Amino acid sequence: MVLPFALWGTAMAAMKPLLVPLAPLELAWLRLMPAGLIILGAAALLKRPLGVDSRDRGWFFLFVLVDAALFQGFLAEGLQEVGAGIGSVLIDSQPLMVALLARFALGELINPVGWVGLLLGLGGIACLGVPAGVLQHWWLEGPPVLGAGLAQRGELLMLLAAASMAVGTLLCRWACRHSDPLAVTGWHLLLGGLPLMGLSLIGPLSDHLRRIPHLQLSEWGLMAYASLFGSALAYGLFFVFANQGDLTGFTSLTFLTPVFALASGVFWLDEKLSLLQWFGVALALVSVLLINQRRTLWAAELERAQ
Repeated sequence: MVLPFALWGTAMAAMKPLLVPLAPLELAWLRLMPAGLIILGAAALLKRPLGVDSRDRGWFFLFVLVDAALFQGFLAEGLQEVGAGIGSVLIDSQPLMVALLARFALGELINPVGWVGLLLGLGGIACLGVPAGVLQHWWLEGPPVLGAGLAQRGELLMLLAAASMAVGTLLCRWACRHSDPLAVTGWHLLLGGLPLMGLSLIGPLSDHLRRIPHLQLSEWGLMAYASLFGSALAYGLFFVFANQGDLTGFTSLTFLTPVFALASGVFWLDEKLSLLQWFGVALALVSVLLINQRRTLWAAELERAQ
């Protein structure tokens, strides 16, 4: 169950260098559409149903728009302006959003231990996404910080990506009620790439044709990794697991993604984190532990209280 998050974390680092030769939306559809074809091919080989049931189609098309087109568009545009490690951590605020959505839409309970975990996670995201000068002004009641907004454009795009993925994770439950999750995942990646491709082709066609064929061999390797492993395999596993059991507990494993992304960013891209940002990562990891173990920890606390 951890594998999708490891693949997403390392794929984030693989995608970052590709934003030099490619525009963000080009990278998004080149990652998504081949992955969708691969998943549909795998479903055919496994003799799984390839169609989307007519009863699911309304939810399915909403799922395509939110989780594929919007999420991947915001992700690619945001990644152009932030580091792979920070970008991954900001996107991985989505378990907090999923927990709240699942509480109201699916009736999944969040006990006091879970609420503590959510608050710690929000604190971790603040340490990672809000400029240090602004945090110092808030906590120490210092003078106004000139030129430091609450968040930069890249961070805001990543948080929008997180919100899109959180809503999409919930939508997949309804999109797969009568349809095979593997087929739904494949079609949603393939169809979700179409509007991104259309938007990326606005402008002189010669510019796009000149960029894509001239990728270096190593860049094609990074693209293959991001598409085959960071999309096809990761999404296929994620949405199969997301349709089973505790959605809040499963999606809380998303906080493991920054561990792999930060390690990849440090070793491959020479990215560095400040002490405050490392503290934010620690809070995020403690948060996922508390959310994932909230029932066990709360039951133990009740036993001690009796």
